Amino acid sequence: MNPQHPRTPGADGRDEPAGGPGPAAARAQDRPARLSVGVVGAGRVGPALAAALQLAGHRPVAVSGVSDASRRRAAELLPGVPVVDPDEVLARSELVLLTVPDDALPGLVAGLARTGAVRPGQLVVHTSGRFGLSVLEPALRAGALPLALHPVMTFTGTAVDVQRLAGCSFGVTAPEELRLAAQALVIEMGGEPEWIPEESRPLYHAALAIGANHLVTLVNQSMELLRTTGVQAPDRMLGPLLGAALDNALRSGDAALTGPVARGDAGTVAAHVEELRRHAPQTVPGYLAMARATADRALDHGLLKPELAEPLLDVLNDAPRDGAAGRGPDGTQGPQGGGEADGDGEAGA
Repeated sequence: MNPQHPRTPGADGRDEPAGGPGPAAARAQDRPARLSVGVVGAGRVGPALAAALQLAGHRPVAVSGVSDASRRRAAELLPGVPVVDPDEVLARSELVLLTVPDDALPGLVAGLARTGAVRPGQLVVHTSGRFGLSVLEPALRAGALPLALHPVMTFTGTAVDVQRLAGCSFGVTAPEELRLAAQALVIEMGGEPEWIPEESRPLYHAALAIGANHLVTLVNQSMELLRTTGVQAPDRMLGPLLGAALDNALRSGDAALTGPVARGDAGTVAAHVEELRRHAPQTVPGYLAMARATADRALDHGLLKPELAEPLLDVLNDAPRDGAAGRGPDGTQGPQGGGEADGDGEAGA
């Protein structure tokens, strides 16, 4: 590609001169493999996105991966695509997907640009939620066309991920002149673009982490506690409950809040804390933090009566830490903590 006249994908993802569509666009049906696609980092995300682009008519040509798991994943999702070094991936590709962990991305981009691997007119796409376009600045200086396309999905590293991309939102940050190209690529992967300003990327990513990453922790803690009580199939017990709770929350917002905290049942909450300290002390800080956040939201939205909020917050704020005295199941002051209860700090207290 001529660095003075880079080519960019048009609204349908095809190569077009930067000045607009030309005769080649009219013959797109004669070119089913429209962009050669390379993947740097064969984790759970990259091979799935490349497979989705392949279904849309693009052509995966190279992938890099170090671990045995990465190589197996690439072989399963991108059969026949060679595994090569990152520099070679860029040498073979018009569209490069950088799908490495967030902390590794700045060094990778800088290294690829420094070695001359990035070519003018090459589409360089990262999938990090945290970063926008600034992390791609070294590639931009080398003449690349930068895009940030973050799929809002949890990935398994299997073929099911490609199916789950249907209707999946992508957090997109792109230069104005590449917005149509970004939109086209997302739609071709089955997704829906959501435009995220550069300065909002860290907050956007934090919001997703609160919702998805912490949910996994909460669900697994709940299942472990149920197993402790003798429940044989905690997943079967929780499935309908959590599904209904999620649906209600998405539909009704804070009006969906329920349970002892939202009702102001201080005695029940005190009993929870006491039992958790006895059987699973590692869960107490998280329980207290979420209970306080729930109480605040319920109070702000008129679900928790102020006269019930005070004794509830007393329980949450007086929960024992570092061997301090706590309240018993009936809300009265309990004995001094000791044994396994010692040393349980309260996150955010």
